[in-house]
Amino acid sequence: MSACVFCDILRGSEEASRVYEDDTTLAFMNIKQFNEGHVLVIPKAHIETVDQLPLDIAGALFQTTVLISKAVQDTFQPHGMNIWQSNGAAAGQEVPHVHIHVFPRQLDDGFTGFRYLSMPPLVERARLNQLAQRIRNTIDREILSPNMDA
Repeated sequence: MSACVFCDILRGSEEASRVYEDDTTLAFMNIKQFNEGHVLVIPKAHIETVDQLPLDIAGALFQTTVLISKAVQDTFQPHGMNIWQSNGAAAGQEVPHVHIHVFPRQLDDGFTGFRYLSMPPLVERARLNQLAQRIRNTIDREILSPNMDA
């Protein structure tokens, strides 16, 4: 395993429940599901912090983040959503590869900030795959192929 688990996911040497992929970005389920629908969006290029992103990759990363946030909203209908990115250990960055959290929120869900007070349990791959499939279905049905009757 390399020093970057996200690069391992991109290479296929680590498992991930993929939600969306294009030439520049990948979105996959966070293995820690405090609330169902927590997705990570990463650039395919190994770039450690957001300030190091070339503008074209930054644009693609945020476009994918918007697409995923719409799909998570439509799929899970949370009461709210946090979108965040952390740079460096002091900010809570756990993996040294730029990643954006798309984090659905429920009223009184007990999440008190950007660090877990206690770690949520790891979720079995089969469940993560089911959640990823639900979001992929929403992307295909409602976002990339909107109703043409309107």
